[in-house]
Amino acid sequence: MKKIFWILLLACAMMSCVTSRKVNYMQEPGKHKIPSYADTLNFEEYKVRPNDRLYIYVYSLDENVMKMYNAGSSAQSRSQMQQQMMSGGGRNTNELYTYLVDEEGFIDFPTLGKIHVAGLTTRETKQKMEEELSSLLKEIPGYSTISVEVNIMQRSYSLIGVQSGRYPIQKEKLTIFEALAQMGNLQTYSDRSRVKIIREINGETTIREFDLRSKDIINSEFYYIEPNDIIYVRELTGKAFGITSAGAGVAVVSATLSFGVFVYTIVATGINHVNKYKTSE
Repeated sequence: MKKIFWILLLACAMMSCVTSRKVNYMQEPGKHKIPSYADTLNFEEYKVRPNDRLYIYVYSLDENVMKMYNAGSSAQSRSQMQQQMMSGGGRNTNELYTYLVDEEGFIDFPTLGKIHVAGLTTRETKQKMEEELSSLLKEIPGYSTISVEVNIMQRSYSLIGVQSGRYPIQKEKLTIFEALAQMGNLQTYSDRSRVKIIREINGETTIREFDLRSKDIINSEFYYIEPNDIIYVRELTGKAFGITSAGAGVAVVSATLSFGVFVYTIVATGINHVNKYKTSE
C-alpha cells in the first residue's frame, strides 16, 4: 500500500492544474510573477506598404469623370466592396477594382501614371490623389471639385500556435482584447505568459514577447494590433496532465485511487493464493 501511495502521489505531482492565475487577464503587475511594462503606448496610423492593395474611388459632379476613374464600379459594386473590406474577403473581386502597390511603392493610376504612395497614411494618400487629380482636371472646361476615397483592402492579422487562423481588421484601432474576442478567446491551455508577436517595424521584422495577463499592457506597445501582425501562442507546459478545475482534480485522484486499490486487491489475492498453495505442500 505504501508503494501504491507514493506512486499516486507522484502522479498527482505530475499533473499541472490550470489555475485562474494562468488564464485571467488584467492582473496587477508584481503579484504572482506578473511583469510590469513601461508606458510606451504610441498609436500611429498605418502607412501604405509594398504589396498592399488600395481601393480608390473618385467622386465628382461630372459624370464623365466618375465613369473614367470608377469604370465598372457602380454604386452596387462599391457597396459590395465596402462589405468585403469589413469582412476581409473577396480577394478575386477586389483585384478588379483595386491598385497594387509595387515593390518600389508606386501605384499605376489612370491618366496620372505612377504615383508613389508607400510610407503615406490613407489620409495622406487621399490628399495627394486629390491634389494630383485637381491639378490635371482643372484645365478641363466645366471642371468641378473632386473628392477621393482611399481604403486599404484585406487588412488582417494572424494567430498561430495552440489555435490558428487569419482574422480581418475591421476598424482603425483594434486592441489585443478586441482581437481575442474576435477569435473567440484563447484556449484554456494557451500560455498567456509568453505570447510572441511578429511585427514589421520600419521595414524590419521584429519579434517581441509579452505577458498577456498583465494589466500594464493597456499602456504598452502591445495594446494595439497592426495589419499583418502574427501572434504566436504556445501550449502550457504539462498540458497532457492538465486539470482545469478542483472538481476535475478530485475526480482524477479518486479514479486513480480506485484503480490502485483494485490492482492492489488483485495482486494481494494472488499472493495469498500462492502462499496457501506453498503451505499446503
